[in-house]
Amino acid sequence: MINEKKLKMAYKRYSKNFVDGIKFEDVSEKYNISRSKIESIVESNDTGKDHVLLVNLNKIFAYYLSQWKDDVLIHGRNNINGFKKMQMVIFYQCMGQNLYKIRYPKMILGYSFREVIITLIHFTMFGWEKEENILFDFIVEHFGGHLMEANDVNKHIWFLLELYLQYRNKIIVGTNQKLHLVVKETFKEAGLQCGLIPEDLDIYNEVLARWSTPNSEEIEALIGKMSLFHCTLASEIGQSIEFGDFGYAFYPYEILFLIYVRNKLGLPVPNQFDDLLMSTPEAKMEIRDPEPYPQWDPLLSLIDNFYRKNYPEYIPNKHGELFQ
Repeated sequence: MINEKKLKMAYKRYSKNFVDGIKFEDVSEKYNISRSKIESIVESNDTGKDHVLLVNLNKIFAYYLSQWKDDVLIHGRNNINGFKKMQMVIFYQCMGQNLYKIRYPKMILGYSFREVIITLIHFTMFGWEKEENILFDFIVEHFGGHLMEANDVNKHIWFLLELYLQYRNKIIVGTNQKLHLVVKETFKEAGLQCGLIPEDLDIYNEVLARWSTPNSEEIEALIGKMSLFHCTLASEIGQSIEFGDFGYAFYPYEILFLIYVRNKLGLPVPNQFDDLLMSTPEAKMEIRDPEPYPQWDPLLSLIDNFYRKNYPEYIPNKHGELFQ
């Protein structure tokens, strides 16, 4: 049983974090500081310092994270442009990082495996198939290496990746079944770090076995178990690794992706939810099919154009215009 009082207190902390803690005006100030650095490098075409462009993508991400929270979580507006721009930034962090794999092979990544998989499934839900395929190819090409370290402890991320693979009929390391176990064994044999990859996915094992069931009562029960698992860990906000962060703790994207996939396949899904997790403003965001691309962030556009001009091997150069 979930401790409802503890859960509500955790959600209150989660919500207030972007009011009393991370204030939008402070994040905006850092964004503007980054603007001057980015503009200076671009205007001088300084390829000797252009790794600073990549580093400053984190400031752009933080700006749109704060904007998303302000729009949706705090004011209850169904404006998800900030959220969409967050996913765009993760994409370009991957694209930019690829340019430095020789010059700075041990450069600290601005993104995590978890963030990239979250972006991948949201590109899918947005209907941005071109960008989805580019990102997936990047994941596969660098899987287990420095640019895509997959020694990840989060059970729901392995669930999401396996569900994505099965839905899209794709594979990684030769499979889309029991992915976490195959990857763990493959990495172990290759001498790659794999100690954090879970042996068991808890409730997600059960969901992966039955995610395509035509039985509406069965899928409703499975989603209820997923919600309970999520809420139990989100109630430990600030402490739990799985769902304890202030960015996504009460945004049930793993459940929403399951619902999205089932909808696309014409399978029944619950019509309504009564629990706190599925009733938050973030859970109720309206995502259109397809979702329109947002207007480009001007700094992200400067960085993309700089890399396109100076690096023929830059991955987006192979695909023409993106997010258009």
